[in-house]
Amino acid sequence: MVHYNAAAMVSPPRCVRREAMALTPEAARHLLDAARGDRLEALYSVALALGLRQGEALGLMRSDIDLETGVHRVRRASQRIPHQGTQLVETKTARSRRTLVMPRIVSGALRAHRARQAMECLAAGERWVDLDLVFPSERGTLADGPNITHRFHKLLKRAELPPMRFHDLRHACASLLLVQGVHPRVVMETLGHSQISLTMNTYSHVLPALQREAADRMESVLSARQ
Repeated sequence: MVHYNAAAMVSPPRCVRREAMALTPEAARHLLDAARGDRLEALYSVALALGLRQGEALGLMRSDIDLETGVHRVRRASQRIPHQGTQLVETKTARSRRTLVMPRIVSGALRAHRARQAMECLAAGERWVDLDLVFPSERGTLADGPNITHRFHKLLKRAELPPMRFHDLRHACASLLLVQGVHPRVVMETLGHSQISLTMNTYSHVLPALQREAADRMESVLSARQ
């Protein structure tokens, strides 16, 4: 008979949270300038301006996007499944299924992307597989995530920006929104987080600037009479 939990004698490993990558507004603009004319220019714009995960962006369908109203719906994601290849799956949580409003710079990039994709379709001919995807491979099939990441790293090198993960574009989106004074609740819903505490804990590195701004605003209110 075991009279105590043997696992209690073990010191569990510590979970080291990786600090979110922050891009300055200048660096973000420089990145999009460097991507201008690139086959994946619109993908980088979507990831940076809307904070989509790579799988969510690669799982987008043309029917999810309304360029006239600027509405962008996230409903599914591209996911690599062991022994089955890359497939489209439902987003992992109800919060992940969300409707976003696109900035005009993203709508413009997507319009140019559609024209470029039409040319790719003609070039591929009968080899083109129409899955209604916004960011497919050059044959219309589901794009390969690691290949997209590899191309992103080449873009960073060309733009002379520091190395980062593709996922850091999502972090950069949240940081830029918070620094611009967007309410954390709106940022939470944009990213599809389930709890606002996750948003605040992940992006705590930008809070001091927001707290300084809040203090300055309070100072202006209380010292207005003087």
